[in-house]
Amino acid sequence: MSRPRVVLGVSGGIAAYKACELLRRFTESGHDVTVVPTAAALEFVGAPTWAALSGKPVSAEVWTGVHEVPHVRLGQTADLVVVAPATADLMAKAAHGLADDLLTNTLLTARCPVVLAPAMHTEMWEHPATAANVATLRSRGVLVIEPAEGRLTGADTGKGRLPDPEEIFEVARDVLGRAAAGGSGAPGAPADLAGRHVVVSAGGTRERLDPVRFLGNRSSGRQGYALARAAAARGAEVTLIAANVSLGDPAGVKVVRVESTAELRDAVLTAAATADAVVMAAAPADFRPTAASDTKIKKSDDGSAPSITLQQNPDILKEISQHRVRPGAVIVGFAAETGDATGSVLDLARAKLARKGCDLLVVNDVSGGAVFGSTDNEAVILGADGSSVEVPHGSKSALAHQIWDEVVARLS
Repeated sequence: MSRPRVVLGVSGGIAAYKACELLRRFTESGHDVTVVPTAAALEFVGAPTWAALSGKPVSAEVWTGVHEVPHVRLGQTADLVVVAPATADLMAKAAHGLADDLLTNTLLTARCPVVLAPAMHTEMWEHPATAANVATLRSRGVLVIEPAEGRLTGADTGKGRLPDPEEIFEVARDVLGRAAAGGSGAPGAPADLAGRHVVVSAGGTRERLDPVRFLGNRSSGRQGYALARAAAARGAEVTLIAANVSLGDPAGVKVVRVESTAELRDAVLTAAATADAVVMAAAPADFRPTAASDTKIKKSDDGSAPSITLQQNPDILKEISQHRVRPGAVIVGFAAETGDATGSVLDLARAKLARKGCDLLVVNDVSGGAVFGSTDNEAVILGADGSSVEVPHGSKSALAHQIWDEVVARLS
């Protein structure tokens, strides 16, 4: 099989040096990458660097190798075009169809998915002209990733930072995979979550026992993060509420960090007010101590254990399902079940679906600790309408897209 052909565009921002890491991830994963920098980008990173890392000659001009018509051929033959960083100038040209160098010509001739990863100062990102250009590009099916917040050039801090190259790579690979499968992201196919605000919770909450101990669970947050990445790749505005997760922030996703179930509830209720869909992939603690100790609980000399009284935490999924702030929003829950004397995994899950009142319930059989911390997953997606979709063992990303497929069907 031929290797996927990726055009990596690099425009003239200080973040151009980070594109070297993105290029390395593409080449090491077997992609055929052609780097197309702008003249300004070459002021930051020279052509020899791009040539050495890609194994191909590099040019910013349409006049190099004219007999091969590069300004047309590159866009026509690419499976994916990624521009990182994408400056305000580059996006303005792309939005208005200007083509004064090899990269902007390539963007005009591309008939494949296009991903832009903006990087600029906050004031430039928030300017009405940039906002209008981004809206125009998104309306044409271009995936414009939301920039990250953090340290910018010099002492400035704010929104406009290039997302982590590893996370840009994950979004790009996701888009490329979906295009190959003919799903959202395929040439001519609209981003089916574009214009939608979705909320995803991830990780496991912790309930404080004393200054050094807590009640928690084994949730790693990987499935929730896969859901957030998948939604971003499908064009959604994503709010990810992360409970004690140590993973890198997904590109283009707003991350809200929480610790306890009470904090998770507050964050979910706030975000759900404007959400078209809420996916509760987090594992909230069912119980919390009635009182936490202000000092470390000491071991006794006689070997006796302390007595800890617990009280039940609020049921967030049930609350947002049965008291919906936004009519028409799709609510998705997760059930980690093992089965017991009262019923099988699916028996218990169907009862939970009816009890909670959500639209979809993703059921994991976690017997023996399966799923937690793994990069793979398998599940059954139960619908309140009686539907049942079995998702075979595969990546958590694949399961994430299957969940969003079910959500999109109910949104539309």
